[in-house]
Amino acid sequence: MVIDFVNFTPFASLIGGVMIGLAALLLMLSHGRVMGISGILGGIVQPSDKSDVPWRLLFVVGMLIGPFAVIQLLGRPIEIVPNTSGVLLPVAGFVVGLGTAIGSGCTSGHGICGLARLSMRSAVAVGTFMLTAVTTVYIVRHVV
Repeated sequence: MVIDFVNFTPFASLIGGVMIGLAALLLMLSHGRVMGISGILGGIVQPSDKSDVPWRLLFVVGMLIGPFAVIQLLGRPIEIVPNTSGVLLPVAGFVVGLGTAIGSGCTSGHGICGLARLSMRSAVAVGTFMLTAVTTVYIVRHVV
């Protein structure tokens, strides 16, 4: 196994993780809601309570504006290297969306918030995500 030290960013990753954790905590404290993007988007598309829509929209707008704020802070564009292209990208997006529907939530909802709440359902979901990810990487890199 070769470690890519050029792209190894422990401090940036730590800061990002702390920021995500604080955002999840603030959303739970202020609205009593779990910070999972599939649930947040679902609440915009099919709102059960119209008063929930404004904060959900602000959350999504913040996610879209965030990269531009980082570009301004860094003073340079963010380097993006796509791993795939063509028809595989929308197919992968569909499969991920299907998985969030079947799993009653996404990786952020289960992994960040569910595990923090000691949810057994989230622990099973995260274990399934990880096993599937490891298996997929193995197959793509060593079999296909």
